[in-house]
Amino acid sequence: MAKGEFLGEFEQIVLMALIHLGENAYGMRVRQEIETRTGRAVSIGAVYATLCRLEEKSYISSKLSEPTAERGGKAKRFFEITASGVRALRHSQLALRQMMSGLPARLLN
Repeated sequence: MAKGEFLGEFEQIVLMALIHLGENAYGMRVRQEIETRTGRAVSIGAVYATLCRLEEKSYISSKLSEPTAERGGKAKRFFEITASGVRALRHSQLALRQMMSGLPARLLN
């Protein structure tokens, strides 16, 4: 990957949440998944900003559902990771593992 193409921590977390959620990955569920798995409070604005950025990079794609009465006639936008998103996530995770390799164990516990 070229300089600037590594994923940030939160981008990686969002991509992993999409993978965990599968076909049920929409903004609020992504936020809930992150909070449940990390114990980290996350604003819905941060989630949507990151989803937008990842879609601009072609690491995810989105589609609108049919409008539902329960949402006042509004549709949900569902997200899924793309093949290039999977490659970017793998590359970023590999870079982290390589950087951690050989560090003193006392610093990692």
